[in-house]
Amino acid sequence: MKLLTLICALMFITSAPAPLYRFKLKTIDGNDFSLSKYKGKKLLIVNTASKCGFTPQYAELQKLADRYKDKVVVVGFPANNFGDQEPGTNADVKEFCKKNFGVTFPLSSKVSVKGDDIVPIFAYLTKEPNPDFTGEIKWNFEKFLIDENGKLIHRYRSTTKPLSDEITKAL
Repeated sequence: MKLLTLICALMFITSAPAPLYRFKLKTIDGNDFSLSKYKGKKLLIVNTASKCGFTPQYAELQKLADRYKDKVVVVGFPANNFGDQEPGTNADVKEFCKKNFGVTFPLSSKVSVKGDDIVPIFAYLTKEPNPDFTGEIKWNFEKFLIDENGKLIHRYRSTTKPLSDEITKAL
């Protein structure tokens, strides 16, 4: 009987969705969405801003999304946590990204990626152990690579370009 209980418990644990898939999110248009719809593909989660020295990375993020669409989904999370570099509304952000960089990859509504009002997904990502580092986000355009099952596998600082070998080889 104990063996049967153990087997059932292991089946439950292994079939439970990854914690990343449990977060409730909003698109830039205000609609509900879940990252679980991308299960089976890697995710590159990026905190973004429109008025940052790293803003041109939007172009590389879009190229990455197009070039590796069978392997990875890029998801941008606009945030105004650093130097008031994302001051506009969700509509402003969406228009800016489309007009200037042709962004078609998913964007969330504006979020906070650090501090007292940090959204749960970034609280999880910055505390979840990974082979690179944990801790608070330092600036815009930090990147989190998630595997096909929702597990954090790499974290990259802002200076790592989206099409760098470091990222593309991990895809």
